[in-house]
Amino acid sequence: MTGSSRSIGRGIACRLATDGALVGVHYSSNSQAAAEVVDTIEHAGGRAFAFGAELGVDGDAERFWTEFDEQRAKYSGPDETGLDIIVNNVGVALRDHFEEATSEDFDKMFAVNVRAPFFIIQQGLDRLRPGARVINISSIVTRLALTDVIVYGTTKGALDTFTLILAKALGSRGITVNSVAPGFIDTDSNAEWLRVDKQAWSDTAAQSAFGRVGEPEDVADVVAFLATDEARWITGQVIDVSGGTRL
Repeated sequence: MTGSSRSIGRGIACRLATDGALVGVHYSSNSQAAAEVVDTIEHAGGRAFAFGAELGVDGDAERFWTEFDEQRAKYSGPDETGLDIIVNNVGVALRDHFEEATSEDFDKMFAVNVRAPFFIIQQGLDRLRPGARVINISSIVTRLALTDVIVYGTTKGALDTFTLILAKALGSRGITVNSVAPGFIDTDSNAEWLRVDKQAWSDTAAQSAFGRVGEPEDVADVVAFLATDEARWITGQVIDVSGGTRL
């Protein structure tokens, strides 16, 4: 899975490992954080390996699969290439108002949030076993008019459309494709505005029907369900995991 060295990705990686999956813990730059996730999984009795590849740059999908294959071979041998689950979690969320958005930020977010998952899946199609699961991590911002994340929200809207069309394209193989859309989650990337003071935290919590801020595990549990056989009849959907934000 992409972007699994911290926050939501870390939670998903640990949960899937608990359910018995051999998890490829991908990182873009922080190898230490990825190694810590692997250690956590292995100490809990699970199996995992770390592999690095910067996303959002030319040739990223090719390097992603090259590094994946090299590290996975240490566990299951070079002849084992089939996959049951791909989770696209990595994402860049730069806070830009419409009037202030730059072409550089626009290109970076689309390269990481849309282009990378598109070509990672495209180049991994022959690895997906019949009945495999593709799960893309989207965001609740696709249905909220948050003007300070206009580019980020647009990238996630594109990812949801990709999910819908890909579900149709892969349906004949029994492969499900779904998006999971978290709400406001306590993550490192949200720390600069969410943890800044008690008022910011309480205001965010009040937007949920449950009156609290989401945790990575809230998202990980839904991803884990979509990865099971019990979710075989769900595809092409965007699953809201926002705790009833702004109902």
